[in-house]
Amino acid sequence: MASKKLLLLVVLFVFAQVSTNAQTNWGWDWKDTSKVAVKDLPQHNEFMNNQYPYPAKPRSQWEIGLSVGPSWIGGDVKSKLGFAAGVSARKSLGHIFSVRGSVDFARNSGAPSLYGSTLVPVPQVAYVNKMMALGLDVIASLNTPSYYRGNPKTNIYVLAGYSMVGSKTFFANPGGQQLGGGYSVFYGQRPGQANTQDGLITRVGGESSNAVALMHAFNLGFGAAFKVNDRISIGLEQKFIFSARAYDYLDAWKDVRNDNGDHISMTSAKVNINIGDQSKRVQPLYWINPNNFIYNELNAPKHMKLPKVILPDADKDGVTDQFDMEPNTPAGAPVDSHGVSKDTDGDGVPDYRDKELLTSQKCFPVNNDGIGTCPENACCKEIKEMVTNIQANQKPSCTISALPSVQFKGSVTKLSKDAMVVLSAAAAQLKANPTCNVKVIGYGASSKAAQQQSWERVNAVIKYLVENQGIAESRLLFVYAQDGTANTVDLQGTTEEGPNSVPAPHPNLKSRN
Repeated sequence: MASKKLLLLVVLFVFAQVSTNAQTNWGWDWKDTSKVAVKDLPQHNEFMNNQYPYPAKPRSQWEIGLSVGPSWIGGDVKSKLGFAAGVSARKSLGHIFSVRGSVDFARNSGAPSLYGSTLVPVPQVAYVNKMMALGLDVIASLNTPSYYRGNPKTNIYVLAGYSMVGSKTFFANPGGQQLGGGYSVFYGQRPGQANTQDGLITRVGGESSNAVALMHAFNLGFGAAFKVNDRISIGLEQKFIFSARAYDYLDAWKDVRNDNGDHISMTSAKVNINIGDQSKRVQPLYWINPNNFIYNELNAPKHMKLPKVILPDADKDGVTDQFDMEPNTPAGAPVDSHGVSKDTDGDGVPDYRDKELLTSQKCFPVNNDGIGTCPENACCKEIKEMVTNIQANQKPSCTISALPSVQFKGSVTKLSKDAMVVLSAAAAQLKANPTCNVKVIGYGASSKAAQQQSWERVNAVIKYLVENQGIAESRLLFVYAQDGTANTVDLQGTTEEGPNSVPAPHPNLKSRN
């Protein structure tokens, strides 16, 4: 009774875990090379480089199982409820199929019915059977793949396989010495029966008290495991072991009317533990939905090489052709969200051609350039005329404050190299101030010869500035002055206008140097 309560509590705990824990683990990261066997790395690398469509199968853990539960023999003699226990090791071959090796032990007994105990010539008697089976099963998981969820929380499966069974049967015999007395070892015969080994490979130990009957058997079964976490699962399993050659003496009695062999039934509660380094192996593949990668990739592509989406935009206005209501907009023209050229003032002339972007509606209609036909305001017209007149009457200003003087030696009227350097600097200032004119001032009031000499020197300066420095002759004013140094020609900025040449005062006194 206590074991049944414990089993019930374990099952309830598993269902609670299944109902409260959301499935968030996809099983493994397909980019993780550490979980791929060395022999499968070439395939993994080709897959990662999009050269092969299928990922490599990851290495997976082994599952070690412990089982315990009731057992009975399906035979001719009425069976009582017995006991079975076992240990197993299971390895996944893929997401559906796995193989499992197991060692099972069972102790069963039975007693005949009133009818069976009266059969002749050989009546049925009570028996005890001890059995050990070495099995190898192929298991098919039925619910691992799914198109509607992630990894399974349960593993429903069927199994089929082979067992090598060692069986030892005791039958009730008043003179027997086995099992504390009252039982004898069944060697293939009972009083009134022929000694037969039908259905056996051999009987190890002959007819000694330690004799064991060896036989081939095949296994059939089904079960369900419930996942507690990535390491542990618990489950229930029903397994039948059938004698391959219809051995009919597991219950120490054979019905001569048919050739139906006896079989062993085991109903087990199982605890399964996944073993192996989780950093290098994933959980057994029957706990991982093989569609995880496919649906994950469809939902959020990380591996597929998706072509860049390029939507045509013939006029390059930033609005794709399928939404462009004006597909031939000129390059650079501002458009709205529908690709239509903007017309800010609504005058019918698009902005890219409109020379007056904000024309008042009072000035509509406009011309082809978007300029309105509004009459000019009288006030504005008067102000514009006043500004024009002021600008016309305003005298230009000259900001040149000082210009260098040109020195001549003795009676020389030609320019020296030093004088040319001075005039070049003066010309630079004139070019930088185009509103300025220049007075070229000579001095020579002391005599007629001095007047003629001053005239020649002024002309030499004017000629050099015009011909060598590109100064307009109209900007150079020829000026005589009374007070000054006779060997000097002064330059003075001005906005005045005047003659740039005067007649020679005394041509007959023209200098010869």
